[in-house]
Amino acid sequence: MHDTLNPAQLQAVCHLHGPSLVLAGAGSGKTRVITHKIARLIHAGLAPERIAAITFTNKAAAEMRERARALVGKAAQGVLLCTFHALGVRILREDGAAIGLKPQFSILDTDDITGLLKDCGGTTDSTTARHWQWRISQWKGAGLDAAAALAQARDDAERQIALVMARYQERLAAYQAVDFDDLILLPLKLLREHAEVRARWQQRLGHVLVDEYQDTSATQYELLKALVGHGERPDPRLTCVGDDDQSIYGWRGATLDNLRRLPQDFPTLTVIKLEQNYRSTNAILRAANAVIGPNPKLFPKTLWSALGEGEPVRVLACDHEEHEAERAVARIQGLRAQGAAWRDFAILYRANHQSRAFEVALRRANIPYKVSGGTSFFDRAEIKDLCAWLRLLANENDDPAFLRAITTPKRGIGHQTLAQLGAVAAGLRLSLFETLFAPTLEATLSPKALAALHEFGRFVNELQYRARHAVGHEAAREVLAQWLADIGYERHLYDHADSEPQAAARWGNVQDFVDWMVQRCGGQLDDTGGMTTQREPRPLLEVAQTVALISTLSEREQDQDVVTLSTLHAAKGLEWPHVILAGVNEGLLPFKPDADGDPEALAARIEEERRLMYVGITRAQRTLVVSWLKQRKQGRERVPAQASRFIAEMQLDPATTQEDPRAKLRALREEFAARAAGRAPAR
Repeated sequence: MHDTLNPAQLQAVCHLHGPSLVLAGAGSGKTRVITHKIARLIHAGLAPERIAAITFTNKAAAEMRERARALVGKAAQGVLLCTFHALGVRILREDGAAIGLKPQFSILDTDDITGLLKDCGGTTDSTTARHWQWRISQWKGAGLDAAAALAQARDDAERQIALVMARYQERLAAYQAVDFDDLILLPLKLLREHAEVRARWQQRLGHVLVDEYQDTSATQYELLKALVGHGERPDPRLTCVGDDDQSIYGWRGATLDNLRRLPQDFPTLTVIKLEQNYRSTNAILRAANAVIGPNPKLFPKTLWSALGEGEPVRVLACDHEEHEAERAVARIQGLRAQGAAWRDFAILYRANHQSRAFEVALRRANIPYKVSGGTSFFDRAEIKDLCAWLRLLANENDDPAFLRAITTPKRGIGHQTLAQLGAVAAGLRLSLFETLFAPTLEATLSPKALAALHEFGRFVNELQYRARHAVGHEAAREVLAQWLADIGYERHLYDHADSEPQAAARWGNVQDFVDWMVQRCGGQLDDTGGMTTQREPRPLLEVAQTVALISTLSEREQDQDVVTLSTLHAAKGLEWPHVILAGVNEGLLPFKPDADGDPEALAARIEEERRLMYVGITRAQRTLVVSWLKQRKQGRERVPAQASRFIAEMQLDPATTQEDPRAKLRALREEFAARAAGRAPAR
C-alpha cells in the first residue's frame, strides 16, 4: 500500500502516536498522505468511527472518502470526514441541550442574518447591516461574545455594533437558530464548560487529522485543542497538514498564529516537510520559490520536481485589458492547435471584475468557458424559498423561515396581518408559529385573516408529520412532489418570471433540488468526488435539518471541456496544464493597500498578497504565462499602470520570458498549411 509514497510521505503516514505537523508544499501529495494515514490507522487497529478528518469543503471531504475507500474498502464509510462547520453541527445536535439548544435548531443563511440585523439595529440599509455582519463575524471568529466585543470596542461605531450584536444573539436564542460562526463558537463553549461532554468527544475521537491547517481561525484551533485533549492527554493524537506559504484567507479570520502556536502548545510535535512537487515543472517551481522567498519563514522549505525543466515562464506586457484578453485568446488557440483541450486552460486573476474582458474575447472567438465561483445553487431565489419551508418544518421557532414560507407563494396573508401577528408574538415572547393558535390573537385579527393563518399552521403541521414519517427516497419523493403541488409552486414561478424559458429553468432547478433531497433520504448517491454509495434510509425531516449547511450542489457538468476563468482565491487546491496569471499589476496583485494602515499591518498584507501570487504560480502544471497592463481602466479613462513587484521577484531570465502568441499562432498556421500542401514549412 505504501509503495507509491516517497520517504517524507511515508514518515508522515507512519507517525501514529503523538501530534505531528505535515508541511505540505503545493502539489506535494497531501491528500495522498491523509488518506494513506487513515488507512494506516485502521490497519493498526483504530476503529474507523474513532478517526476524524476535517477539511474545508464538502468536495474535498468527498474526494478524500473516495480515495480512502479505494485503500480500505467499506471501512472508510465509518470515518468522520467533514468540514469544521459540519462537525460543529454534529456536536450541537447531539449535545447542544447542555447550553439550551434543541436538536432541531436552524442555521440561518446570509440573507436571513442581514434581515435580522436590520431589525435589531433599526435600519433599512443593507450595506450597513452587511458591515455589522462582517464585524460581528470577525468578533465571533476571535472567540468574543457581545459583552467582550463591547469591552474591546475602539470607538462609538464599534460600540453600536456590539450593542446590535447583543440584541442579535438574543434573537438567535429565541429562534433556536445559529449562524455559521456559531457552529464553531458554540461547540467550543460547550466543550469548555461541560467536562463530561468534552471527555465523551475526546474518547470518541482517537485520532484527528486536519487538512489545510494554515486556513484555520483562532476559534477553530481552540475547538481542535479541546477535541484532542490538549493539556489533558499525554500524547494528543493529532495530524495537522498545511503550508504556511499558502495561507491566503486572513480576511476571513484565518491566522498563521495557529502554525506558530502549534509547537508551543504541543511540545512533542513532530514536523515533517513534503518538498517534492508532483504537479509542476522546475521552471515553474523556481519562479514560485523565488517569489515567496522574501516572506519570513515559519518552517523554511524549497519545492523541487522530478518532472524536468519544462518551458520557461513567460511574461506578457499588454497595452490594456482588451489587449491582454486578445493575447490570452491567441495563446489558448495556439496551444489548442497543438492538441490541448479547452479544459486544460485557466485564466486566473485577483478580483472578479477582471473576468469581463476575457469573457468578451472568449465569446468573440467562440471558445467555451466557465466562470468559477459563480452563484451557488443554494443562493438562487427558488431554492432559498424551498429551504425556508424545510427549515420551518425542522424548527418551528425559526421566524425568518416562517416569514418566507408564509409569503412564498402568496396565500392572501398580507404585511399588516403579519405585523399584527409579530406584535402579539413579541408580547407573549413566543415564536410566530407558536402564536398562530394563541387565544389572544382573535381579539387582534379579522376572522378572515385568522382563518388564513390557521390554515397555514395546519398545513405546516400536516406536512411536518408526513416528512417525519417519510423514510427513504421513494416516500420522500412522494411527499416533496405533493407539497410542491399543494402550494402551487410551479404556477408561482411562471407567474413571476420575466419569461417562460426563465420560469422553466427555475422549475428545472427545483426538480434538481428535489432529486438532491431524495438521494439523501436513502438510495444511490453520486457525490461530488465521483463516489457512489448506498445510504441508510433516513426520514425526510431529518434530512431537512441539514439543508442549511450545504453550500453547493454537485454539478452534473463538472467535467465540461471549457476554459476556466477564476479568482486566485477560488483556484486554490486546483491545477491546470496551462495557466495564464492575468492583471499582475501594482494595485491589483498586490491589491491596493489601505492608506491608513499601520506599517506592521501593511507588511502583513503584502506578505499575504505574495502568498496569493505563489498560489497562482503553483496552479500551473506545464506552462505559465504572467501578464500585466501598461494602462488600466479607471472609470471611463485609462491611467498608466505599473507591473507588480512580484514579477521582478520571480527572478526570471529576460532572454526567455518574452513571447508574442500571435506570431506563434501565425507560424503554426503556416506550418499546418505547409503540411497540408505536402511541402516542408519555411524556416
